Amino acid sequence: MYLNAFINKDETWLLWAILVSIAALSIYLEQRYAFASKITGAIIALIGAMILSNLNIIPIESPVYDQVWNYVIPLAIPLLLFRSNIFKIWKESRRLLFIFLISSIGTVVGVAVAFLLLHQFIPELDKIGAMMTGSYIGGGVNFAALSTKFQTPGELVSATVVADNSVMAFYFIVLITLPNLKFIKKHFKRLHTENNQSEGNNAEAYWKRNEISLKDIAYSFAIAFSLVAISFKISETVNSVVPKSNPFMEILVSIIGDQFLLLTTLTLIIVAIFSRFFEKLNASDELGTFLIYIFFVVIGVPASIPIIIKTAPLLFIFVAIILIFNLGITLSFGKLFKFNIEEMLLASNANAGGPTTAAALAISKGWHSLVGPILIIGTLGYVIGNYVGTMMGYYLSQFM
Repeated sequence: MYLNAFINKDETWLLWAILVSIAALSIYLEQRYAFASKITGAIIALIGAMILSNLNIIPIESPVYDQVWNYVIPLAIPLLLFRSNIFKIWKESRRLLFIFLISSIGTVVGVAVAFLLLHQFIPELDKIGAMMTGSYIGGGVNFAALSTKFQTPGELVSATVVADNSVMAFYFIVLITLPNLKFIKKHFKRLHTENNQSEGNNAEAYWKRNEISLKDIAYSFAIAFSLVAISFKISETVNSVVPKSNPFMEILVSIIGDQFLLLTTLTLIIVAIFSRFFEKLNASDELGTFLIYIFFVVIGVPASIPIIIKTAPLLFIFVAIILIFNLGITLSFGKLFKFNIEEMLLASNANAGGPTTAAALAISKGWHSLVGPILIIGTLGYVIGNYVGTMMGYYLSQFM
């Protein structure tokens, strides 16, 4: 399906070197040049990967990218929560829940409009609509579950994945860029305690040289690895032991057995109990943020324009329409109910990309107080996305 890239997908060390180098270069440019600081290192990292994949230098798929999703992101989450205040997170979570649900409605409206416009041109669009409803409320977990439930043909699933991954790469660029636009600054509320703009380089000012010891690095990694291991083991045990004999138990297991919800919760509890220790622990922010930059490099890889044109041009349009309505409704009602632009964008991101990508956005923009809340609220999408997607699938099937 894909032309062989110059670098083979199994060139593990070479691909890791490229990912880490792009992340490092992005940070250097962001902190060295004011224009790059305004673009943000996250976009630079994402575009850097897009260029390499579109030039067919690096492969679109590789086990290395899976390693970033499976290991780098789980490690980054606890590292970036070590300075969190659980009481502040609870307060912010209640606000985010409302805008997250509004954003979910935006997904449903977007699917309905996109289906109405394109169902005569794309086969079995009712099934794809169900999959994308679940995916753009709860992430890839629901996409996989709904594709199985509706028995969507494999070639359509593959084409939809290509369209989804490609559109999401561009969507991240939009989400990262929006807060810097003059129109947004003028017409939307912002968090007054964070992200204050100045004439200088904000990235360089925020990431000034910090006193970090070998013990800080050792403790940070040891605790992060332990929290991930314990959380994922609990999740595995819950999912294998607790029966899913009825809808209530299925919902319960999806909540208490979710890896990232367990990881976030356990981290916040540990940080609250040993708050004095974590207040004195340096290095965790720096280490966690660098891991997130590697993640943004990986996000940019699938956005291959030749592959989109070849395999899924109409599906690309279908998915784009959904995201346009999701973001449009989120911003409209967010403005009406006086939410901050940061909360609106994270809610839209959590719907479309899941809680981990929303947390990555919050980290890349310096919205650190919202990392914990969006991880918690975004996990709700795992629960409701499957059910909303199922209902949409049955409803849309009546028009095929």
